[in-house]
Amino acid sequence: MSERNRLAGEPSPYLAQHATDPVAWYPWGPEAFAAAAEADKPMLLSIGYSSCHWCHVMARESFRDPAVAALLNAEFVSVKVDREERPDVDAVYLAAVQVMTGSGGWPLTVIATPTGRPFFGGTYFPPEDGLGAPSFRRVLDAMVVAWRTRRADVEAAAADLASALVRLGAAPTPLDDAVAADALVATGTRRLRQLEDADEGGFGGAPKFPAHEAVRLLLASPDEVDRAVALRALDAMARGGVHDLLGGGFFRYAVDAAWRVPHFEKMLYDNAALLRAYARAYRLTGAERHRLAAEGIVAWLEGELRDPGGAFWCALDAEAGGREGGYYLWTRAELAAAVAGEVPNGRVDLVASGLGVPPADALPAAATPRVAVSAAELARRADVTVEEVEDLLARARRAMLAARRRRERPAADAKVLTSWNGLLVAALAVAAADLERPRLLALAGEVTAALRSSVWQEGRLWHSHTAGERRVEGLLEDYAYLGLGLLALHRATLDGAHLSWALELADVVTRRFADEEGGGWFNTAADAEPLLVRPKGLVDGATPSEYVAAAELVWWAARCRSDARAEAGARAAALAAAASAAREPLALASGLALAGLQARPGREVVLVGRPGDPALAELALAARRLAGPADLVLLVDGRVPALTRLPLLEGRLGALAGGAATAYVCVRGACRLPVATAAALAGQLGLPADAAGPPVS
Repeated sequence: MSERNRLAGEPSPYLAQHATDPVAWYPWGPEAFAAAAEADKPMLLSIGYSSCHWCHVMARESFRDPAVAALLNAEFVSVKVDREERPDVDAVYLAAVQVMTGSGGWPLTVIATPTGRPFFGGTYFPPEDGLGAPSFRRVLDAMVVAWRTRRADVEAAAADLASALVRLGAAPTPLDDAVAADALVATGTRRLRQLEDADEGGFGGAPKFPAHEAVRLLLASPDEVDRAVALRALDAMARGGVHDLLGGGFFRYAVDAAWRVPHFEKMLYDNAALLRAYARAYRLTGAERHRLAAEGIVAWLEGELRDPGGAFWCALDAEAGGREGGYYLWTRAELAAAVAGEVPNGRVDLVASGLGVPPADALPAAATPRVAVSAAELARRADVTVEEVEDLLARARRAMLAARRRRERPAADAKVLTSWNGLLVAALAVAAADLERPRLLALAGEVTAALRSSVWQEGRLWHSHTAGERRVEGLLEDYAYLGLGLLALHRATLDGAHLSWALELADVVTRRFADEEGGGWFNTAADAEPLLVRPKGLVDGATPSEYVAAAELVWWAARCRSDARAEAGARAAALAAAASAAREPLALASGLALAGLQARPGREVVLVGRPGDPALAELALAARRLAGPADLVLLVDGRVPALTRLPLLEGRLGALAGGAATAYVCVRGACRLPVATAAALAGQLGLPADAAGPPVS
């Protein structure tokens, strides 16, 4: 077996970072498994991503150490996996490590048999014993001894763990229809209120993550107390160091409970979720701070993550110049030099105090700017107006940003992931309405057009492409997240092309990902590369549960097609997921949100007319303005022929042949009389959703 590093030429930026390691890395694939089988050696799987700080640390300390590399090359077949490029592989081995250790994260380190069955795992291992963990070298030596002297025990443990992973991947138990979704949601939101960190905002202690789906669930609650929990979390993040006050956007998480010290990678999925959250917060509160946070995310995305093809890249690295956060941290001297000419010398300390930049003799000596002191308090200290302080801080931030741009920039992970771009499309569509920024709809449309031209091939999606090279076939998350993004964009524009594509994606989900025996959906397609197990993404992690997203996409598609059986199946899957989420709402808040949405008495609103008809445009405006979250709104003007064949359109196409634009409103099989004016439609949509009105005779 050649001790040659095989990562050269891999399109993944993460794998490219390791192409010059002395370790004889293989990319994930048949060649690695064949080599392990031929040599009868265990496999070392190292899973991470390009913007991960501790992945870089372990690379410098261990994978570039000639002695460690020599041991790996002699005793193991070593495989590097980009978790963003292969989330299906990551899901299997992350679950294994969580079973073995009770926790997981990245870098993910797994020792497996030549067939890929894991028998040992962990995350970061230091070069020397310490930090509560054995050294990486000690771990490797122990695994070599175990493989040589206790082979039968190792194989048996690996088989037991594989069986446990199969059991964990089972679909949740369906609930009786009598179980009320609203009761589950109430239980879950009550539990979230109990989990709130009332002092610092958000949930839990250090490290503290944004809990995107929990925040989204609470923002949608009719209960003001629930919404207040979410708003406190958003306000705490916006004030903290986890928010890039200078350049916009948010870092992945805070290492402390007060949101002050970030972990410095900036991810597309985080910022998509937070764009949606801050835009919705602005709609609820009208607070300028929420609008500024949302629009700062968009500005950062367009300025630093835009792919030339029109979609968006994955992330910015946590490191710059080999230093974590080096691009973002400020000393007092650096601040003073940057703002010279913009801030009077006598006000530099005031600005530094307001932005949380420490005095020269403090430790740590550098910090990420944050809202450490309010403008009102700074004004009181300086005996000036709040407006003067705000102007001073704004000028300082602009000067610091200009100075920061002259520093060595963190590298971008220039992968385009279909799933993450799908999340962004949904966020842009929702934010466009909440912020009243139509330009965001245009941006969402540009992203969908870019994806359609680059990753939609012969009725299938690709998961990832880098510089035009497609390497990984689409996963459930790609179809589900993009499908929901298209539905959100359709809801905002009523452009039938978006709905038509979403229905195609829903068909693929049903045909290629459904678990015909156990119910629900697998993360991988039936014809995809076989893994140790076919995982099911039941929980919310860094991104929402793809299982729940699939349930929502299939549910909307079934309603469009009047497919009662598919609609009931999707509803049952969501309700089963919600039952688990009610006990652990931080793990599956998206399941609660979907169960709550499906419990509402949603209406079908069908608008039919000719393209360019002003009356149809007025009907569309009224429908978009007044439709509720569970209402299905469909506009058909003949430009997308596939939509005219939907059962909802049966007997309703007269307007396409020259009749007046017409609106039809139905709920649970009972329809109101058709109307032809926006005022009449508004009158019908203003009724409670369960007030069916006069049926059509």
